[in-house]
Amino acid sequence: MVKIVEVDNLRKEFGAVLAVKDISLEVEQGEIFGFLGPNGAGKSTTIKMLSTLLKPTSGTARLAGYNIAGQPNEVRRSIGLVFQDPSLDESLTARENLVFHAMLYGVPPKEREERMAEVLKMVDLSDRQTDVVKTYSGGMKRRLEIARGLLHYPRVLFLDEPTVGLDPQTRNHIWGYIHQLREREKITIFMTTHYMDEAENCDRIAIIDHGQIVALDTPDGLKRLVGGEVISLKTADDAEAAAAIAEKFGVQVNRDDEGLHFEIENGEEFIPKLFAELRTRIRSVSLRRPTLDDVFLKLTGHAIREEQVSGKDRMRAHVRMRRAGH
Repeated sequence: MVKIVEVDNLRKEFGAVLAVKDISLEVEQGEIFGFLGPNGAGKSTTIKMLSTLLKPTSGTARLAGYNIAGQPNEVRRSIGLVFQDPSLDESLTARENLVFHAMLYGVPPKEREERMAEVLKMVDLSDRQTDVVKTYSGGMKRRLEIARGLLHYPRVLFLDEPTVGLDPQTRNHIWGYIHQLREREKITIFMTTHYMDEAENCDRIAIIDHGQIVALDTPDGLKRLVGGEVISLKTADDAEAAAAIAEKFGVQVNRDDEGLHFEIENGEEFIPKLFAELRTRIRSVSLRRPTLDDVFLKLTGHAIREEQVSGKDRMRAHVRMRRAGH
């Protein structure tokens, strides 16, 4: 397979803050590649370096064969970029936004009309192309940003938190368009997210935390790192139960506000033994296959920092609603 993105020991420092710590990775042509991690993990900083918006402190990267430091113009012509925050001119129509972008990227006038028609149709905005963008919903704006990013035939499309601040139904629709454009355009998609369910759409995922890649594999490959199934239970005394389970069965038990959680092989066969051996009264028990949440917890020692993420999401959603006139 052709390597469309090659990153070698990329590092970014902001004064005393080390935002990205010597990461290395490769992305294949036509792949949907995901960066999964909480806000502040280094995802957006990495994309900004790969798209030449930030200069690395050290390390190298090549995109479509071009060096991000020595050939920035060639890199920019090879990529499309959908920013985490809205970047459309909301006083213009969708069509006017696309024309302006096409002119900036030197799309020939003869190709411009045909290409705009293609991308607008792809994201279901053909019938709204003459409407002013400020009348659009948040999901429509996101789709227009994706269409704009595709207008100049990029080889790699960067999506920085493409569905942040959107409701679950709109997020699912956006992902439908992303899969469609990968098939139709045959391009590589490099995206960041902190949504675990969203990361399931990727061919491969790099889990990043505190500026470091802690694992890189397919979603199923990452889940196999957990080992076995996950049992969750609540008892009359969780502290006593956790100690007893660790002693009797030799497993590591995680405890949080939702109760106790641990990994075990052959979970269905294990549960009867749990009831027989545990003296503390069990109030509830559940068994499930591992998720990416479990993977992140196992690899980093903590859950993704949703409280930090959610606050930023709420603020972005509020800003988008105000800009849309709601």
